[in-house]
Amino acid sequence: MIKRTLVYILFLLVTSISFSQELSYKTVKNISYYPDETVGLTEYQRAQCRLDIYYPEGKKDVPVIVWFHGGGLTGGGKEIPQALKNEGYCIVGVGYRLSPKVKAATCIDDATAAVAWAFKNITDYNGDPDSIFVSGHSAGGYLALMAVMDKGRLAKYDIDANDVAGLVPFSGHTITHFTIRSERGIPGEQPIIDKFAPLYFVRNDAPPTLLITGDRELEMLGRFEENAYFYRMMKVAGQEHITQYEMQGYGHNMTHPAFPLLIKFIQEHK
Repeated sequence: MIKRTLVYILFLLVTSISFSQELSYKTVKNISYYPDETVGLTEYQRAQCRLDIYYPEGKKDVPVIVWFHGGGLTGGGKEIPQALKNEGYCIVGVGYRLSPKVKAATCIDDATAAVAWAFKNITDYNGDPDSIFVSGHSAGGYLALMAVMDKGRLAKYDIDANDVAGLVPFSGHTITHFTIRSERGIPGEQPIIDKFAPLYFVRNDAPPTLLITGDRELEMLGRFEENAYFYRMMKVAGQEHITQYEMQGYGHNMTHPAFPLLIKFIQEHK
């Protein structure tokens, strides 16, 4: 719950500038992560469930960041954050279906399918399947948490969620997402912890986790406190590899100063 962002930025500038200059990068867009033979595949699913990949050419087995965009599960689109480019990583920007065209819980299904796709295909883009980090902002942070914490989801693709190298949600819900609650007529001020809440799946064998939120006084309703409770319960459960940072002075849109924390986390756990 402390911030050392400036130290991390200086560290990363010194250590990565020469490395990044040696690599050239390629972007491939609109790759479908559901096979064409998927039963019941709809046109909306075919259009939304695509990903973009930004990766270094000429270097194999680089760490991978699967990134989910924010937007409350109702808006936004796939993105590759500029701050993650030129760092020697393979970045996967994921699109997913949105409420109200589908139930918000469907977003979790899509996120899981995208992570599974990365495990099975990322070597084609110089990524290391043994070094996949799952991250995202706001709704994207929630999806990252759900896809990994609920082990049963990736297990459907014959993937052990514990093979994820690291989990780094930015300002993600750890209770049931407010859009899922809204679909049930539950107000945003009423917290729910059920099978659509990362807190429901607290366990001591989860991948190394870095929780990042904005300032508790500037964040969205209770977002810091949710993450603090998730952190505490993970520690109580016996998870030793979890850290929480509060980006003091920043609100919910705290991605820019938080990206160096993600990069340093990957350097420490790749």
